[in-house]
Amino acid sequence: MTDLTPISFTDNDIDAFASHKGRVAVIVGADGKLDRLARRVSRLTKGAVARLVAAERFGKMKPGDVATLAYPAGMEAEAVDVVRLSRGDDIAAARKAGAGLAKLRGKADLLVAAGGHARAAQLAFGAVMRDYDYDDQKSAADPRAGKIVVMCTKPDEIEAKAAPLMAVAEGAFLTRDLTNAPANVLTTTAYAEQIKEMESLGLKVEVMDEEKLASLGMRTLLSVGQGSDSPSYVVVMRWGGGEKDDAPLALVGKGVVFDTGGISLKPGAGMEDMTMDMGGSAVVVGVMHAIARRKAKANVVGLVGIVENMVSGNATRPGDVIKTMKGDTVEVINTDAEGRLVLCDVLWHAQEAYKPAAMIDLATLTGAIIIGLGHENAGVFSNDDDLCDAFLKSAKAENEGAWRMPLGKAYDDLLKSRIADMKNIGGRPAGSITAAQFLKRFVKDDCPWIHLDIAGVASVKNETALAPKGATGWGVAALNRLIADRFEKG
Repeated sequence: MTDLTPISFTDNDIDAFASHKGRVAVIVGADGKLDRLARRVSRLTKGAVARLVAAERFGKMKPGDVATLAYPAGMEAEAVDVVRLSRGDDIAAARKAGAGLAKLRGKADLLVAAGGHARAAQLAFGAVMRDYDYDDQKSAADPRAGKIVVMCTKPDEIEAKAAPLMAVAEGAFLTRDLTNAPANVLTTTAYAEQIKEMESLGLKVEVMDEEKLASLGMRTLLSVGQGSDSPSYVVVMRWGGGEKDDAPLALVGKGVVFDTGGISLKPGAGMEDMTMDMGGSAVVVGVMHAIARRKAKANVVGLVGIVENMVSGNATRPGDVIKTMKGDTVEVINTDAEGRLVLCDVLWHAQEAYKPAAMIDLATLTGAIIIGLGHENAGVFSNDDDLCDAFLKSAKAENEGAWRMPLGKAYDDLLKSRIADMKNIGGRPAGSITAAQFLKRFVKDDCPWIHLDIAGVASVKNETALAPKGATGWGVAALNRLIADRFEKG
């Protein structure tokens, strides 16, 4: 896993600024008043900080914006970064500020003069989250360098506040690494083995192979992977931090390590991006890592279906009818609508084996959700208003875009098949909704459930607020917060 940038929290020390050789950041509120640390830096720079704050440029800056004074006279630093961040600014602004500083620092050491600012831990989180680069496949990758030091009034308190945030950052980095990894590296077997290694965090991990899956009746999941030489797996991760008898939250993820579309072959242009089709499972793995690292007082079980959808003489054909673990039959109209075939069996097994208090699945499921919501929001489908509202609240608090979409019988009717219990697609209209309706058939009436279609947010072509282009780690922070707010005790 890509390591977090080393970060530490120290007491305020006004004598440290003059000799710091990397970058120095000071924080100034909208009122333009300099605290003791900022005044010291301003004096060292012959008043340059004060002049910048008094200038029109600072007045036009938004909360979390950063302005740079390069190679300041009177200091050894290569730059002084002035952050506009008031005490009343929200978490998103603080994280934006940290991300901005991380982008600017390059490989230089960064000293942040946070003083008594209430958002110091959140600023540190933003900096660490943005300071990410996936270079595992580069033969001459530059070694990661530099560190971040946050100078603050009560370093022990700020470090304690930052600790669970760093656990979330680790989980997000793991999600990004998995989603960015090419399919010849992250094979189905390599993926299962990597998850198994998470037992070192205190998770209980079970890897179910094809023989076990066949005995359980997971025929639809196995049908997706039967065209590949790589074996299919379901991996179960269990975290028991809550009361022994408390029913767990179940997280279920689609883990298609590469998706050719099967016999319903995808167009060649852009197919290389289908290494990210296991993004839903990567979020589940990242969340499980995060809650284990911070020792969450909740019971959570994560289940991921790991397959590869390839073309061969043994691949599932359009027109085939397959019996699900639940017992319903599915007419496969399009083999490129494979994610729902993976998820339906895992959803059913999750309920049968673990009797969850609630269940959330994540998948890069449909291109239709990108048409509807772009790359700003994941599609949220649910059979339970309370659970859905709680998740949307968590996503908003973490600034991870999510938008609720409808469900209904009219959409469900589009899945009717002439020869089987259902088809696996309902046509082009409302494609993301009919996909959710398909999954809903495998959710028991008494199980609160959310389906998250993350096709538009799992991996993007442009940088986001806290991530460079590529895999984003979307969902790790929101689901971690949901677990903390709704499922943890004590």
